[in-house]
Parts: sequence; C-alpha cells; structure tokens
Amino acid sequence: MVLGIIAEYNPFHNGHLYHLLKSKEEAKADSVIAVIGGNFTQRGEPSLLDKWTKAEMAIANGADLVIELPVLYTISSAENFADGAIKILNSLKIVDTISFGTETEDLNKLNIISNTIFKEPRDYKDYLSLYLKEGMSFPKAREQALIKYLKEPEYSSILSTPNNILGIEYLKALKKYSSEILPINITRIDAGYLSKDYSSEFASATAVRNLIYSNRLRDVKSYIPPASFTILSEELKSGHFVKDVSRFENIIIYNLRNMSLEQIADLPDVSEGLENLIKKAANSCNTISEFMNIVRTKRYTETRIRRILLYSLLKITKKDMAISKKTIPYIRVLGCNEKGKNLISKIITANPRLNVITSVKKFEDINMNKNLKLMLDKDILATNIYTLGYSQDSFSNLDYTKKMVN
Repeated sequence: MVLGIIAEYNPFHNGHLYHLLKSKEEAKADSVIAVIGGNFTQRGEPSLLDKWTKAEMAIANGADLVIELPVLYTISSAENFADGAIKILNSLKIVDTISFGTETEDLNKLNIISNTIFKEPRDYKDYLSLYLKEGMSFPKAREQALIKYLKEPEYSSILSTPNNILGIEYLKALKKYSSEILPINITRIDAGYLSKDYSSEFASATAVRNLIYSNRLRDVKSYIPPASFTILSEELKSGHFVKDVSRFENIIIYNLRNMSLEQIADLPDVSEGLENLIKKAANSCNTISEFMNIVRTKRYTETRIRRILLYSLLKITKKDMAISKKTIPYIRVLGCNEKGKNLISKIITANPRLNVITSVKKFEDINMNKNLKLMLDKDILATNIYTLGYSQDSFSNLDYTKKMVN
C-alpha cells in the first residue's frame, strides 16, 4: 500500500512526524510519497529552508519519495494548491491512500462541504454572490454561504480553520479527477497552524520558526525530531535560510514601481481595481509592513496580498496560473531512499507518459511541452530568487547543481 502526503514541512516538526506515522498505521501503508511545497509557501512567505533541505528532513523521518509541488501551485490559493498536489498524486497511478491533517475528526462533514463546493447548487451560488457583493473576502463569503446553504451553524467552526479548508479542497480535487485514491484524515493534536503556543511535545511550524528567530535553538530541540534538528542546525549555521518576505522587499517594491497598472492588474488575485491601491502603496513606501498597512482591507486578506507580492517577485501572470490549472505537472523528484527508487520505477511502469524529472538539464534537453517548460522555468526562477535571501552562499542555478537527496 502506498500512502500520499501533501505538506510544506517548514520545518519538519514533531506534529509532522506524528501525522506521518499515524497515517502510515491507519492506511496500512508500507511506502510514503510526500508532495511538498518548494522555496515559497501558500501563505505568501518564503520557506525557512530550501526544498532540498525539507526533502532531506522528510526522508530522514520516514518518507520514501519526495516530489516538489511546482511554485505555481505552492503560492496559489488553497484550491489551486490542493488541485495541483492531487493531480500529481493521481497521475502516479500507484497511490492508494492520501492522508491530511484536520482540526475536526469528522471526515463525513468535510465530504458534505466538498460536495457542495464541487457541485455548486444554485442556492449556494446565490448566497455566495450575495455575500461577495456585501464586500466580504472570498473565504469569508464562502464560509457564510455554506453555513446558510447547509443550515448547520456548527459548520462555522469547521470552515474557519486552515487545515480543514485544505482538506475540503483535497476532497474536492479527488472528486474532480474521479480519483480512486482513498482519503483519510488525522486530527491535529499539536497547536493550530498559526498558533504561537507550546505544549510539552508539540508546537506549530509558526511557533518553531519564532523560537528560531528568537535565537532559542535549544528550545527548538524539544519540538522537532532529532534528525530534523541536526539538519536544521547545520543550515542555520551556514546561513542557508530565509526568515521572511522582507528579505526581498526592495526587489518587490522596485518591481511594482516599475510595472504599469495593466501589468499589476494581470497578477493573479488582483481584481476590482486593486491594482490602483497596490501601485499607490508601492510608490509611497519602502517596506512590506508599510505596504500591507495601506493595501490590506476587509475584502482582501493579508495572505492574499502577500501572495500577490510573490507573484510580482516571480513575474507570475494570470495566464501562467491558468496554464497551471489545465496542465498535468511533471514529477520533480527532490529525494528518495532505496524504497523510493523502487517507487519511481513503479510510477514509470504504471504511467509511461508521465514526465519524471531526476535531472533538470536532461529534462530540458528532451522536453517539447511549452506548458511544462513555463512551469519549470518558474521553479528555477523561484530558487534563484530565494537564495538571494541567504546571508551566505547566495548561489544561483541550484536546480542544475544540487543532487537529489538520498
């Protein structure tokens, strides 16, 4: 049995280890394939550690094969993030089960919600339209529309937490692709996704990163597995980490100042004249913090604005995002162990037409697909920009020189 997991591992902590081991146990799986976000994250921030380091942590803690989720999905909405990851796992044709963490134990209720979003009944769409017209952000409008349509106030708590929302999107994507992959959910026992709290054993990735930024590395040791701690310590010592998007703020603000209103309007998630506010903010501030204070509104969430900043940084357009939505992505292998190598062989046998990348250069030499070229070019650009955030060794072209983790 092959288990699929979708994660960011930013960094890999005790909660991730619990989820991996518990999922493996419940799925009765003997192999684990992890699809992980790369150098930038879904919340609109750079990853603390690069994608190869995260792959190394994952393999050291029980994953057998680690595949990169292309950046066009990684920094997108929850819907496109989940859609891209499910497309990858489904295309492998060897995955039996997918497991994801949720704040609720009730998978059935998540399924009911995902069915509603997938089928989009008329009444639900009318409610959604109504709440959007009232000026709500899309996530809030959808939450209210679902509660109204399903006539269950208790759904409010389910719809207000990030892991449940991603879980719903995974379920929706499985339906969209008529996938035979069986979903299971593991209830989170650690602190919430953005929580800064600590328990005796578990802390969220946010809390772990805050400890790192506060130079409390000794305390971090309590919340991440020993293998992760060894890897993390070495990367921090080497200066190979990026704290937050402020490392790129001069580039971002320069790009926005240099872009026309039409170019800003062509960034994903920019609509309803938001380009005017973005341009005004870029022309009147020189920090991301000042920028956010000007642009953030009730209608546009902070996470959405931060993703727009990354789109400007990585020169991602609405057309690029549309291409990602209609494309079956390549399988970019970041790392594997011996069992993982056998999984790669099984994948190639099960789906010979699938583009499996173990060498970027070799793939570029034979690839004739323009959509895949565009997506890979964005991944390479993302790495080249990401390393500019290092305090040491800000080398480019790591996608060509870094070897797979094994």
